[in-house]
Amino acid sequence: MDPQILLGFLLTVLPIFELRGGLPIIVEYAVRNGIPVWPYFLIVLILNILVVFLIFIFFDFLHEILMKLKSYRRVIGTILTRLQKRIGKVKNNMDRWGYLALMFFVAIPLPGSGAWTGTLVAWTLGLDRWKSLVAIASGVIIAGFLILLFSLGLFS
Repeated sequence: MDPQILLGFLLTVLPIFELRGGLPIIVEYAVRNGIPVWPYFLIVLILNILVVFLIFIFFDFLHEILMKLKSYRRVIGTILTRLQKRIGKVKNNMDRWGYLALMFFVAIPLPGSGAWTGTLVAWTLGLDRWKSLVAIASGVIIAGFLILLFSLGLFS
């Protein structure tokens, strides 16, 4: 497999870059070599969505380990407790609008607003995992199409 494609796939699963960094590299390669973009596009979407599962597991595992450290527990534990109390007060609105807001947040094709950050927000707020996954995956798909259209216009 071409190193440019591998770089695109790697960027797709890394925080900050995600599909916003990986997809344009892959589209440029496909357009330059006259090969179809769609198979690569679908792989990028799937990779970016699958990484959400790993991020949830990572946050759960890392948080449990770090909670054993007094300084982490004092700072982060306090912040999470306060956030979760505030979320409890607006739980009905969160169920109604929170997942939609999460989807649109992830869909914004800017660095720092992708699946990694969306998963961190969902994890921090203690949102339902499956609803969060659907919202984040929907946002990834929207962002993917926006970036694909931009990339095709830029490289064609």
